[in-house]
Amino acid sequence: MRLQIENMTFSYGDRKAIDDICLNVKEGEFVGLIGPNGSGKSTVLKNLYRALSPDKGTVTFDGENLFALSHKKAALKLGVVGQENDVPFDFLVEEIVAMGRSPHKKFFDFDTEQDKNIVRHALEHLGMEAMAKRNYLHLSGGEKQRVIIARVVAQETDFLLLDEPTNHLDISYQLQIFDFVKRLGVTVLSAIHDLNMAALYCDRIYVLKDGKVILRGTPEEVLTPRNIFDVYGVRSDISVHPATGKVAITYLPEALGGAKHSTTP
Repeated sequence: MRLQIENMTFSYGDRKAIDDICLNVKEGEFVGLIGPNGSGKSTVLKNLYRALSPDKGTVTFDGENLFALSHKKAALKLGVVGQENDVPFDFLVEEIVAMGRSPHKKFFDFDTEQDKNIVRHALEHLGMEAMAKRNYLHLSGGEKQRVIIARVVAQETDFLLLDEPTNHLDISYQLQIFDFVKRLGVTVLSAIHDLNMAALYCDRIYVLKDGKVILRGTPEEVLTPRNIFDVYGVRSDISVHPATGKVAITYLPEALGGAKHSTTP
């Protein structure tokens, strides 16, 4: 077992944001966190990468207490792509990506030729090599997100925490990013907004609502018309796409009389 979370709880003041969260991620799995806005997906991830500190609960990573690891040791094990990627000072794109090499270096070490090659290859993988000398602050939101993902690639960890990593990207880049992450062969825990993307790429899914895990299982087990209606209040039609062999979801607006379909909960 790579990651095991037991009874993790966190509150913002008097408001309990996540309550008694239990989940696990096994070696090589791509595990998704889905749920409505405000369900606690990002809060779970922020507690894991220590932007927040849980009120209670335990988290073990490769058999060690995750919160007992130094930040440098944790950064050698875990790569993080958050939703907010503001940078207070302007850097070149290649400089941002090179920051991913920091956990592998001592404080005053210069970049080696190997570091530069890793940065260059990371940019190439994300289709950003032509932007290496561009100012990061001058990029669009989607371009910035691709740079941050390139930085994580340069970090060379084998476990990724992704907080809706394709949220600001158009569909071609969404597919490119998830295809690339899959090809890396690393272990992934990702919050995902798009249920069809979750169905296409996840091995298992946890569903959060009101700060609690209410469902867990494979995409086929979790993404049913009944569950989607119960969690999101939306009627849907579910099929298995002939090209992908994966669950495909079509949302049914009320104007189409969704209640008359076979998907009626």
